[in-house]
Amino acid sequence: MALDGYRLPARVSAALPGGVGLSAGPPTSELEHRDVVELAPLLRRVVAARVRDSHVVEDLVQETLTRVMAARQRLEPRTLAPYAVVTARNLVASLAASESRHRRHVHLLLDLREPALPEEEALRREESRAIATALEHLPQLERETLLAHEVEGKQTTTLATSRQSTPGAVAAQLSRARARLRVEYLLALEQTEPPTSSCRPVLLALSAGDRRRQRDLDAGRHLLACAWCARLSEPLLDRRKTAPVDGEVRIPIHSDADVVTARKKGRELAGRVGFSATDLTIIATAISEIARNIVMFAARGEIIVSLVGENGRQGVTVVARDSGPGIPDLERALQDGYSGYGGMGLGLPGSRRLMDEFGISSAVDKGTTVTMTKWRRDGR
Repeated sequence: MALDGYRLPARVSAALPGGVGLSAGPPTSELEHRDVVELAPLLRRVVAARVRDSHVVEDLVQETLTRVMAARQRLEPRTLAPYAVVTARNLVASLAASESRHRRHVHLLLDLREPALPEEEALRREESRAIATALEHLPQLERETLLAHEVEGKQTTTLATSRQSTPGAVAAQLSRARARLRVEYLLALEQTEPPTSSCRPVLLALSAGDRRRQRDLDAGRHLLACAWCARLSEPLLDRRKTAPVDGEVRIPIHSDADVVTARKKGRELAGRVGFSATDLTIIATAISEIARNIVMFAARGEIIVSLVGENGRQGVTVVARDSGPGIPDLERALQDGYSGYGGMGLGLPGSRRLMDEFGISSAVDKGTTVTMTKWRRDGR
């Protein structure tokens, strides 16, 4: 695998758990990953204290940076350095264990990366028991919702109707259930309770990508102090292995700086399909207004901008999601002149006028989702 211009040696690649892969998700510039790259000197000191071969040290540092970049958006900034150190230590330990096995079995001339284990059926049974145990630890409503959606194939709209709720609220409940299930599954495989009362909340905050909760729990310091959680945390943060999507950008929204980033990236993506300068300004303005609402009212959320096509025409769709307090009176919020914070911005009504298609769903204490689409006027 190539990392920063050179290839990771096969002996290191084979030793790392789960193989070696570039960070999943949308492509990100070097500038946006600067805070991760700046960890390189620290990681070299950590790895060099345990590994003598300078080339292997650099390989492990680069692999650590790759894994940290993959988990970057799911970590609170103060957690970044501790997580990177723990990841580097885990990679060093994995490499040492693999090389030890190789020395013991080299005379057998076998490929230890693909062993034909007679215990595979037993392992499958163990995993099935772990999943069943994890499901039992979920609250009843979350368990029923998850099984109805994943096993019975019921859509969020169907579940929302039967429960007098909204699709957004059901989707949020499914997200929480999946996060909790991942943690409980790992605990079931361990067949032991966490060593401290802080372990389960920290693991759950990491699994859910809840940066605010990570900050409140001081998750970074906990990972450094608790080797047990450090080992279990990596699969929770490293689970997304999907390829980058061409024609889509995702921007986490936490601050005013993210609003500027969302506006810029959305405008750049829309420019790829030939929108006029006027329409590019309109799209950027609508993105700004919706992103600013997330910062003002929800503290955190996400903007997803995608290129779309329909009946021979091209356009761009903007989806804004947050987990904020929700909007109790949507009808009033969509009236011209309404502002929840007394500002002079266009807000929801202005964004709806700017775009060709506009939809919004919101649930109190659950969050809000806004979906907007702009089509090219020439229809090409």
